[in-house]
Amino acid sequence: MTLAAAMLLDALLGEPKWLWDRAPHPAVLIGRLIAWLEVRMNTGARRAMGAVMVAALVLGAWLIGAVIAALPFGWLWSLFLTAILLAQRSLADHVRDVGNALRLSLGDGRAAVAKIVGRDTRGMDGSAVARSAIESGAENLSDGVIAPAFWFLVAGLPGIFIYKAINTADSMVGYRNHRYEEFGWASAKLDDAVNWIPARLTAVLIVAAHMRWDVWAVVRRDAGLHRSPNAGWPEAAMAGVLGTALSGPRSYDGEMREFPFVYPEGRHQVTANDIDACVSVLWRAWALCLGLVVVAAVLF
Repeated sequence: MTLAAAMLLDALLGEPKWLWDRAPHPAVLIGRLIAWLEVRMNTGARRAMGAVMVAALVLGAWLIGAVIAALPFGWLWSLFLTAILLAQRSLADHVRDVGNALRLSLGDGRAAVAKIVGRDTRGMDGSAVARSAIESGAENLSDGVIAPAFWFLVAGLPGIFIYKAINTADSMVGYRNHRYEEFGWASAKLDDAVNWIPARLTAVLIVAAHMRWDVWAVVRRDAGLHRSPNAGWPEAAMAGVLGTALSGPRSYDGEMREFPFVYPEGRHQVTANDIDACVSVLWRAWALCLGLVVVAAVLF
C-alpha cells in the first residue's frame, strides 16, 4: 500500500519546481557523488576501480535506505521518498511537451526532444522528433517507473535507493567511449541485470493494458533488434500498440549509426498525434501496474 500511495502521489504532484529550486533532488545528489568518485577513481585498473565504485554505491544506498526506513514513522519517509524517486508524471509531461512543441514548429520540436534524448537533434525531421520522443517514453516507463517500483517491492526503501544509484551510475559512466568503456563496464552490466525483469514486465503491462495480445509476437520478434538488451522490450511493445516503426538510424556526436527499425512494417511517418497516443499508453500501463499493486496489497 505504501507503493500504491507513492504512485498516486507522484502522479498527482510530479516534481514540484518550487521544491527542487530550493533543495537538490536525491538523484542529483547521487549524480554529484558519482561525478566526484569518477574523477578520483577512473585511473589505473579502470575496470576494477569502476566495480569498486559501484559496490560502494550499492552498499551506501542500502545503508541509507535501511536507516531511514528504521526511523520513527519510517513508512511515511518511505512513502515520500518513493514518490520522489518515481517519474511517471514528469515522464508523461516531458513526452507530451515534445508533441505540443512539434505542433508549433519543427525547430520547437527539436528543442523539446533534445531535453529528453542524447542523440543529435539538429538534423531531425518531424517523424524523427516524434519517434525519438516515443522511444524515450517507452524506455523511461521501464527505467523511471516500473523498475524502481519493482525494486521497492523486492527490498523496500533500500531496494529503490540501490536501483537509482545503479541506474544513475550507468547513465553517467556507462558509455562505450575511451573515458568510460572500462570504468563504466560494471555500472553498465549491473544496470542491465537490475532492469532485466522490469523491462520485460513493462512490455507485458503495455500489451495487457491494451489487450493487444497480437503485439506480443512483435515484441518477441523485435526486442532483440535493439542495441540494449532491455530497452527493446518496452519499445517493441509501444511500437506494436501504436502501429509505428521505432528506433532506426540516428546520429550521435555527428556520426550516423544505422540501427535497425523495431516493427519496421509500422508507419514511418510519425506525428505529434502519435506522441499523444504514446502518453495515453504510458498512463494505461501505469494504471494497470497500480491496480496490480493494490490487488497484491489486499491479497497478501
